Amino acid sequence: MTAMILAAGLGTRMRPLTDHTPKPLLKAGDKPLIVWHIERLRDAGFKEIVINVAYLGDQIIDYLGDGSEYGVDITFSDEQGEGPLETAGGIIKALPHLSETFLVVNGDIWTDFPFDNGFELKPDQLAHLILIDNPEHNPAGDFPLAESDQKYTFSGIGYYHKALFDSLSYGKQPLAPLLFRALETKQLTTQYYSGQWYDIGTPKRLYQLDRTLQDHD
Repeated sequence: MTAMILAAGLGTRMRPLTDHTPKPLLKAGDKPLIVWHIERLRDAGFKEIVINVAYLGDQIIDYLGDGSEYGVDITFSDEQGEGPLETAGGIIKALPHLSETFLVVNGDIWTDFPFDNGFELKPDQLAHLILIDNPEHNPAGDFPLAESDQKYTFSGIGYYHKALFDSLSYGKQPLAPLLFRALETKQLTTQYYSGQWYDIGTPKRLYQLDRTLQDHD
Protein backbone atom coordinates (compact mmCIF):
# COMPACT_ATOMS: atom_id res chain seq x y z
CA MET A 1 0.00 0.00 0.00
CA THR A 2 1.14 3.52 -0.78
CA ALA A 3 1.02 6.30 1.81
CA MET A 4 0.61 9.98 1.03
CA ILE A 5 1.67 12.83 3.29
CA LEU A 6 -0.08 16.15 2.68
CA ALA A 7 2.61 18.81 2.88
CA ALA A 8 1.48 21.55 0.50
CA GLY A 9 -0.14 23.98 2.95
CA LEU A 10 0.88 27.62 3.31
CA GLY A 11 1.24 27.41 7.09
CA THR A 12 -0.19 30.90 7.54
CA ARG A 13 -1.20 30.31 11.17
CA MET A 14 2.38 29.30 11.98
CA ARG A 15 3.89 32.61 10.96
CA PRO A 16 6.49 33.94 11.55
CA LEU A 17 7.95 30.40 11.86
CA THR A 18 6.86 29.60 8.31
CA ASP A 19 8.00 32.83 6.69
CA HIS A 20 11.10 31.07 5.42
CA THR A 21 10.52 27.42 6.40
CA PRO A 22 7.67 25.16 5.23
CA LYS A 23 5.62 23.81 8.13
CA PRO A 24 6.58 20.12 7.55
CA LEU A 25 10.22 21.00 8.23
CA LEU A 26 9.53 22.72 11.55
CA LYS A 27 11.03 20.67 14.34
CA ALA A 28 9.56 19.06 17.44
CA GLY A 29 11.71 16.86 19.61
CA ASP A 30 14.73 17.82 17.46
CA LYS A 31 13.15 16.25 14.38
CA PRO A 32 11.13 17.77 11.49
CA LEU A 33 7.42 17.00 11.73
CA ILE A 34 7.40 15.23 8.38
CA VAL A 35 10.29 12.96 9.38
CA TRP A 36 8.24 11.68 12.34
CA HIS A 37 5.61 10.56 9.81
CA ILE A 38 8.11 9.02 7.41
CA GLU A 39 9.78 6.96 10.12
CA ARG A 40 6.48 5.75 11.58
CA LEU A 41 5.20 4.82 8.13
CA ARG A 42 8.43 2.98 7.35
CA ASP A 43 8.25 1.08 10.64
CA ALA A 44 4.65 0.11 9.79
CA GLY A 45 5.77 -1.44 6.51
CA PHE A 46 5.11 1.41 4.08
CA LYS A 47 7.96 1.61 1.60
CA GLU A 48 6.44 3.90 -1.04
CA ILE A 49 5.49 7.38 0.14
CA VAL A 50 4.07 10.22 -1.95
CA ILE A 51 4.44 13.77 -0.65
CA ASN A 52 2.72 16.76 -2.25
CA VAL A 53 4.50 20.09 -1.93
CA ALA A 54 3.71 23.69 -2.83
CA TYR A 55 4.76 26.54 -0.53
CA LEU A 56 8.58 26.48 -0.25
CA GLY A 57 8.32 22.97 -1.64
CA ASP A 58 11.88 22.86 -2.95
CA GLN A 59 13.13 22.94 0.64
CA ILE A 60 11.18 19.77 1.42
CA ILE A 61 12.40 18.06 -1.75
CA ASP A 62 16.02 19.00 -1.02
CA TYR A 63 15.79 17.93 2.63
CA LEU A 64 14.20 14.52 2.07
CA GLY A 65 15.68 13.57 -1.29
CA ASP A 66 14.56 10.22 -2.65
CA GLY A 67 13.87 8.84 0.83
CA SER A 68 16.74 6.36 0.83
CA GLU A 69 18.17 7.93 3.98
CA TYR A 70 14.98 6.86 5.78
CA GLY A 71 14.63 3.46 4.13
CA VAL A 72 11.69 4.43 1.90
CA ASP A 73 11.05 5.51 -1.69
CA ILE A 74 9.68 9.06 -1.83
CA THR A 75 7.85 10.47 -4.84
CA PHE A 76 7.00 14.17 -4.83
CA SER A 77 3.80 15.57 -6.34
CA ASP A 78 4.88 19.13 -7.02
CA GLU A 79 2.14 21.80 -6.92
CA GLN A 80 4.47 24.77 -6.92
CA GLY A 81 3.58 25.68 -10.49
CA GLU A 82 -0.16 25.99 -9.86
CA GLY A 83 -0.26 26.70 -6.12
CA PRO A 84 -1.82 24.47 -3.42
CA LEU A 85 -4.66 22.38 -4.85
CA GLU A 86 -6.34 21.74 -1.46
CA THR A 87 -6.67 18.21 -0.16
CA ALA A 88 -8.79 16.51 -2.83
CA GLY A 89 -7.05 18.40 -5.63
CA GLY A 90 -3.66 17.38 -4.30
CA ILE A 91 -4.69 13.75 -4.05
CA ILE A 92 -6.11 13.79 -7.59
CA LYS A 93 -2.83 15.05 -9.00
CA ALA A 94 -0.95 12.34 -7.10
CA LEU A 95 -3.32 9.47 -8.05
CA PRO A 96 -1.00 8.01 -10.74
CA HIS A 97 1.55 7.34 -7.98
CA LEU A 98 -0.91 5.82 -5.48
CA SER A 99 -2.09 2.25 -4.99
CA GLU A 100 -5.75 1.29 -5.46
CA THR A 101 -6.27 1.70 -1.72
CA PHE A 102 -3.95 4.15 -0.04
CA LEU A 103 -3.33 5.91 3.25
CA VAL A 104 -3.32 9.70 3.59
CA VAL A 105 -2.01 11.58 6.62
CA ASN A 106 -1.93 15.33 7.17
CA GLY A 107 1.59 16.68 7.42
CA ASP A 108 0.70 19.13 10.18
CA ILE A 109 -0.24 16.60 12.86
CA TRP A 110 1.82 14.44 15.21
CA THR A 111 0.49 11.09 16.34
CA ASP A 112 1.47 7.65 17.54
CA PHE A 113 -1.42 6.09 15.60
CA PRO A 114 -0.43 2.58 14.38
CA PHE A 115 -0.55 2.93 10.60
CA ASP A 116 -1.69 -0.33 8.96
CA ASN A 117 -0.04 -1.30 5.69
CA GLY A 118 -2.38 -4.27 5.39
CA PHE A 119 -5.65 -2.40 5.88
CA GLU A 120 -8.39 -3.41 3.45
CA LEU A 121 -11.54 -1.48 2.63
CA LYS A 122 -14.74 -3.50 2.44
CA PRO A 123 -16.38 -4.07 -0.98
CA ASP A 124 -17.94 -0.82 -2.26
CA GLN A 125 -16.34 1.09 0.63
CA LEU A 126 -14.62 4.30 -0.46
CA ALA A 127 -13.08 5.66 2.74
CA HIS A 128 -12.22 4.81 6.33
CA LEU A 129 -11.48 7.72 8.66
CA ILE A 130 -9.68 7.82 11.99
CA LEU A 131 -11.51 9.99 14.54
CA ILE A 132 -10.25 11.46 17.79
CA ASP A 133 -11.74 13.33 20.77
CA ASN A 134 -12.83 16.85 19.94
CA PRO A 135 -10.10 19.38 20.77
CA GLU A 136 -10.87 22.87 22.07
CA HIS A 137 -10.67 24.39 18.59
CA ASN A 138 -13.24 21.92 17.16
CA PRO A 139 -15.76 21.19 19.93
CA ALA A 140 -18.61 20.16 17.58
CA GLY A 141 -16.63 17.43 15.86
CA ASP A 142 -16.84 16.35 12.21
CA PHE A 143 -18.09 12.79 11.71
CA PRO A 144 -20.17 10.32 13.72
CA LEU A 145 -18.65 7.13 15.09
CA ALA A 146 -20.44 4.03 13.78
CA GLU A 147 -24.18 4.47 14.33
CA SER A 148 -23.76 7.06 17.08
CA ASP A 149 -25.13 10.59 16.76
CA GLN A 150 -22.15 12.02 18.60
CA LYS A 151 -19.56 13.55 16.31
CA TYR A 152 -15.81 13.24 16.73
CA THR A 153 -12.98 15.11 15.06
CA PHE A 154 -11.37 13.85 11.87
CA SER A 155 -7.72 13.22 12.71
CA GLY A 156 -6.38 13.88 9.23
CA ILE A 157 -5.67 10.15 8.83
CA GLY A 158 -7.71 8.14 6.35
CA TYR A 159 -7.65 5.14 4.04
CA TYR A 160 -9.13 5.85 0.60
CA HIS A 161 -10.02 4.00 -2.56
CA LYS A 162 -9.21 5.66 -5.87
CA ALA A 163 -12.87 5.38 -6.86
CA LEU A 164 -13.70 8.08 -4.30
CA PHE A 165 -12.17 10.60 -6.71
CA ASP A 166 -13.68 9.25 -9.96
CA SER A 167 -16.14 12.13 -10.35
CA LEU A 168 -13.54 14.87 -9.98
CA SER A 169 -11.36 16.54 -12.57
CA TYR A 170 -7.94 18.05 -12.04
CA GLY A 171 -7.91 21.33 -10.09
CA LYS A 172 -8.25 22.93 -6.69
CA GLN A 173 -10.85 21.02 -4.67
CA PRO A 174 -11.57 20.29 -1.00
CA LEU A 175 -11.94 16.77 0.39
CA ALA A 176 -14.76 17.28 2.89
CA PRO A 177 -17.67 17.27 0.35
CA LEU A 178 -16.48 13.90 -0.99
CA LEU A 179 -16.31 12.42 2.48
CA PHE A 180 -19.76 13.63 3.51
CA ARG A 181 -21.21 12.29 0.25
CA ALA A 182 -19.63 8.90 0.95
CA LEU A 183 -21.05 9.03 4.47
CA GLU A 184 -24.56 9.62 3.08
CA THR A 185 -24.24 6.66 0.71
CA LYS A 186 -22.89 4.46 3.54
CA GLN A 187 -19.56 4.05 1.75
CA LEU A 188 -17.54 5.61 4.56
CA THR A 189 -16.66 4.03 7.89
CA THR A 190 -15.01 5.52 10.95
CA GLN A 191 -12.77 4.36 13.77
CA TYR A 192 -12.02 5.99 17.13
CA TYR A 193 -8.44 6.43 18.30
CA SER A 194 -7.66 7.39 21.88
CA GLY A 195 -3.88 7.63 21.62
CA GLN A 196 -1.61 10.62 21.20
CA TRP A 197 -2.59 13.16 18.55
CA TYR A 198 -1.56 16.78 18.16
CA ASP A 199 -2.75 19.33 15.61
CA ILE A 200 0.29 21.51 14.97
CA GLY A 201 -1.63 24.55 13.77
CA THR A 202 -0.01 27.33 15.75
CA PRO A 203 3.43 28.13 17.21
CA LYS A 204 1.99 27.54 20.68
CA ARG A 205 0.92 23.99 19.80
CA LEU A 206 4.30 23.28 18.21
CA TYR A 207 6.01 24.48 21.38
CA GLN A 208 3.75 22.27 23.53
CA LEU A 209 4.52 19.22 21.39
CA ASP A 210 8.23 19.97 21.48
CA ARG A 211 8.18 20.17 25.28
CA THR A 212 6.25 16.89 25.48
CA LEU A 213 8.70 15.07 23.21
CA GLN A 214 11.73 16.53 24.97
CA ASP A 215 10.34 15.43 28.35
CA HIS A 216 10.01 11.85 27.08
CA ASP A 217 13.57 11.62 25.79
